[in-house]
Amino acid sequence: MSRGNTPSQHNSTLAISPLVGSRSLQVPQQRNPANASSTRQWSGSHRAAQTPHHSVTYSPLVQKIQNNASLATPAPVQDHGSTAGLLASMTKNGLFGPTMPSTLRKVSIVGDIRRHSTSIDNVVGDVAGAESQIGDDRLVQDIDIAQLPAAEKLRLWRHDSLMQHQYRTAEYIGDKVYAMTGDPNDAFWLAQVYYNSGSYIRAVELLTRNNLDTSSVMCRYLTALCLIQLKKYEDALDIVGETNPFRDPLGNHVKNQDGGIKLESSMCYLRGKIFSALNNFDKAKESLKEALLVDVKNFEAFDELVSKNLLTPTEQWTFISSLDFSDLDDNEELIRSLYITKLSKYLNLDQVHSAHEFLSEEYKLDNNTDLIQSNADTLFTQCKFSDCLKLCEEALEKDEFNFSILPIYISCLYELGGKNKLFLVSHKMAENFPKHPITWFGVGAYYMCINKISEARKYFSKASILDPSFSQAWIGFAHTYAVEGEHEQAVSAYSTASRYFPGTHLPNLFLGMQYLLMGTLPLAEEYFALAYDICPYDPLLLNEMGVLYFKKNDYLKAKRYLKKAWEAIKALDSESKSWISIHTNLAHTYRKLGDNERAVKCFRLVLETTGKDADTLCALGYVYLRMNRIEKAIDSLHSSLALRPSNQAAQDLLKQALDVNLSTVLDESHPLVISSKLQEQGTGTMSKKRTANILDAHGVAKKLKHGQDSSEDEDSMDLE
Repeated sequence: MSRGNTPSQHNSTLAISPLVGSRSLQVPQQRNPANASSTRQWSGSHRAAQTPHHSVTYSPLVQKIQNNASLATPAPVQDHGSTAGLLASMTKNGLFGPTMPSTLRKVSIVGDIRRHSTSIDNVVGDVAGAESQIGDDRLVQDIDIAQLPAAEKLRLWRHDSLMQHQYRTAEYIGDKVYAMTGDPNDAFWLAQVYYNSGSYIRAVELLTRNNLDTSSVMCRYLTALCLIQLKKYEDALDIVGETNPFRDPLGNHVKNQDGGIKLESSMCYLRGKIFSALNNFDKAKESLKEALLVDVKNFEAFDELVSKNLLTPTEQWTFISSLDFSDLDDNEELIRSLYITKLSKYLNLDQVHSAHEFLSEEYKLDNNTDLIQSNADTLFTQCKFSDCLKLCEEALEKDEFNFSILPIYISCLYELGGKNKLFLVSHKMAENFPKHPITWFGVGAYYMCINKISEARKYFSKASILDPSFSQAWIGFAHTYAVEGEHEQAVSAYSTASRYFPGTHLPNLFLGMQYLLMGTLPLAEEYFALAYDICPYDPLLLNEMGVLYFKKNDYLKAKRYLKKAWEAIKALDSESKSWISIHTNLAHTYRKLGDNERAVKCFRLVLETTGKDADTLCALGYVYLRMNRIEKAIDSLHSSLALRPSNQAAQDLLKQALDVNLSTVLDESHPLVISSKLQEQGTGTMSKKRTANILDAHGVAKKLKHGQDSSEDEDSMDLE
């Protein structure tokens, strides 16, 4: 704690919560062994008997600590002697417990005596009950709340009202407490009430009065948070500073003792949000990374880095390996695995799968929404849209309006052409969340699906205005121009998205595709190179780069990138039809390089997968024609024309193949020549037999004419 009993940058706000931290109790030097032994057991009758009287005990801020319970061992000690327990406090009488007569209102306080052997400072009341030792360094004491000072009672009242969202009560009582004490901690909690009720200006005025924002770290933090809500980003930056004033030049790490998030880390997070709002994304990224380096528990900073595309896929995996999870003790592997599931799925899929298995087996989180979202991200990256859609629908059955699942779900419906489901989900979202950006993203996707491009553009634009950091809305907005062939407007929209989301390669990829369509190959190559620097693992990007170099007649480079695209498809275990175009492009590249055998293999592989395709059959016929396999060329070209009779290229190639076939002199050893000779020999033998039979018939007729009868042997020979 810093001077004035307010938290320092190394503490969290838990240090000033009611009846926690500095508000401890005096411990008697002489302990009654009998009483100690009677209250040593934490579970059981002792807990059951006291639960109804302890209105504050079950607040998360002062909850009793079981000796053998933790997240690593999720099964707590069961209370078989009574139904009283943690949930007993969650009754209709109050979040902290039922109302009891004043003489029975007692609370158990868990005091840390690791650093105090005989006494604890800052006495707030007399000890009314027994003491219980937990482990080696924890002490539980029973207090009669009726004997607490008036300010402490009011603080509990204020805090209970805040927890129950009764902000008028919390404001009314909190104002009186602050007027009585003048304590910066009470000013902070009153400002919290203002913040939760949306009175941001009042909170700022309260915290800046008497220079509380300069003398107290937590007041400075809350002041900046209110200014961000008011969109006064420059003023907020003046409060938190452009750099971290608490940074240790020696890099020494101070471990947080209270289990909360360090205020220093929260200040770094706010600094990152301010820089992001001011479009200074480099500084935003550095501030958010510093927030996690100061305290890895700051998930807000981690999610901002990953979900807002401030880090590239490689940077994400490199950064997480630099984080120190050791402060989390037995939760170290749990939180590390949870963070890994949020990272990019373009690489290290084996580590993602291992994290999923660990969380499912050790913590039974296989049905957790965040893990389902991670699996959906993986399937979407692999272009397995049907499986991804099924998984999203399972998650949405439990939580219909889960905003982490809905963008993936909407994208899958668009890819699969599910316009009816898109209409239903968009309609429900518009009814329930008319001011949420995902609502209008869904509406835009629906209009895009039914080919009403101008309507789609309007709603994508609305989504991006509601949340400028919503990358899907920006890219959807740019797509509407690209679909209509308005390349200049599409380039402008994609360029804006590339500035706002430096961690994703998609805007630069689409910029390159636009310039490729416009025939501006140098600019297309430049943007493809930028996208490749961000994510060299995307098969779509590698395929487009192969097409670019094919058009530049650099067939060796085209082959290299197309083969990389095929390897990326296999690494991602993708079932996308995009690999078909990769093989088709690779076949044409082999054809240009004169490797006709490999070209034929690629074309035949495509035909085996997609069935008969007029263009592929035409290309295969052309390769056969170049290889002088005239018969196969004619067959392929006939098949192509059967599918598309108007294919002029196939008609011209077929005519050429037939002309070549007519003018070709076959070798003596050619199968057709041999077959023809055999057929001729067979025909000659039959002719001789027919001639002999005719001569014999003339002879018989002549004999009959002269009256000479034939013998039986001769007749039988004739009949044979």
